[in-house]
Amino acid sequence: MGKVTGFLEFDRQEQKYQTASDRIRHFKEFSVSPTEEDIVRQAARCMDCGIPYCHGDQGCPVNNQIPDWNDLVYAGDWRTASRNLHSTNNFPEITGRICPAPCEEACTLNLEDVPVSIKSIEKAIADRAFKEGWIKPEKAARKTGRTVAIIGSGPAGMAAAQQLARAGHTVHVYEREAKAGGLLRYGIPDFKLEKASIDRRIKQMEAEGVTFHYNCDVGTTVCLLHLRDRHDATLICTGAERPRDPHIPGMDLEGAHYAMPYLVQQNKRIGKEANEHAIPILAGGKHVVVVGGGDTASDCIGTAFRQGALSVTQMDIRPMPPLREDKMAFWPYWPTKFRTSTSQAEGAEREFSAATLQVTGDATGRVTGIKCAKVNEKREPLHGSTFHLLADLVLIAIGFSGPLLGTYLENSGLELDERTNIKADTLSYTTNIEGVFAAGDARKGQSLIVWAIREGRQAACSIDLFLMGATTLPR
Repeated sequence: MGKVTGFLEFDRQEQKYQTASDRIRHFKEFSVSPTEEDIVRQAARCMDCGIPYCHGDQGCPVNNQIPDWNDLVYAGDWRTASRNLHSTNNFPEITGRICPAPCEEACTLNLEDVPVSIKSIEKAIADRAFKEGWIKPEKAARKTGRTVAIIGSGPAGMAAAQQLARAGHTVHVYEREAKAGGLLRYGIPDFKLEKASIDRRIKQMEAEGVTFHYNCDVGTTVCLLHLRDRHDATLICTGAERPRDPHIPGMDLEGAHYAMPYLVQQNKRIGKEANEHAIPILAGGKHVVVVGGGDTASDCIGTAFRQGALSVTQMDIRPMPPLREDKMAFWPYWPTKFRTSTSQAEGAEREFSAATLQVTGDATGRVTGIKCAKVNEKREPLHGSTFHLLADLVLIAIGFSGPLLGTYLENSGLELDERTNIKADTLSYTTNIEGVFAAGDARKGQSLIVWAIREGRQAACSIDLFLMGATTLPR
């Protein structure tokens, strides 16, 4: 906890941002960092709540010891706060930027809608640790002689690689793209996460002994089973990239796209990477419709505004949620309530209880709009509620179904679950193939970065146990 009476003396301070009119002119991060004094006051608000739900599974999948480092920040011991934070989370500077902060929803003070500003404090601790030079490579004291292959360098793969290298194993990460980071680099826009945060972690991991193999598409350039035979253990962390099929007529028209290719293209432009063989998808001078109501849809909205879209409309088939949740029904769990993301606040129009029935086009095969209808509770179109929206670009962002099929999964013998994710349990993370493990979205399905980090760390613990018969790695 922080100060005994801190929550009575200090108000919650919300994260501040550049104004929308300024931030849409660039792709850089736009949050305004609070002062050290502000952060200390916010940490002081952490109360002696008895049961800190913020760092249980309800609030923090990586089990950050939030009351502990809040108290350390309040006491001015930032370096120990950093060590505590890094003991449970490999990349707090990243989660402090892009995690939706279920910990704040689980905070006891959230019963009064004024939770501790946990996310801001986490980011401040991690950023200060880098600024002060406290983050250094942690090389293993001895090598085990065992080698591990990790397929995919997203947050699950990165977390597992770092943990296993620190345990003394020789770790090889195989990444399909030209740089590491997975969807952290290619799916999350730079205005939410500038890629220097990833680059410095990769540099640290390389110094710890992790070897990255880029432009290595497992299933195409190298066989999964061949990798398994070359290493003592193999961990699959390829994510859940297969988009859900919207079953909307007109998706073959020019100007209708899934969200991820759109976001990947823009991230590669900023990173000065080649978009080989890709038809440019740009929103400049266009009326844009984004179908979907989640984080990916929001990322598309913010990207479209920065590219110069004339208008952006978001279609959400779900009804408009309540402005305030029933605390007694939901707390300390994540509630469904009306939220406005920073991208939506930049000027998006939002349609709720609205289904997209068809993407319409002209004689040349180009998108001209969408046909929509209002829906009932069963998401069935209501009679007489059809309407049309002008659109030059339609982006589908309704989520992901699981790992890409027809890739390394083809003829691999890996067993899939009923949702077509790789089947593995959450204790050992083992698949049906001896020595092959799976973690993150490839196993769990589409989820949060904190769940990916948790699964990567736990899988690393299980792999270390598998290789050595004992482990000191935390789960």
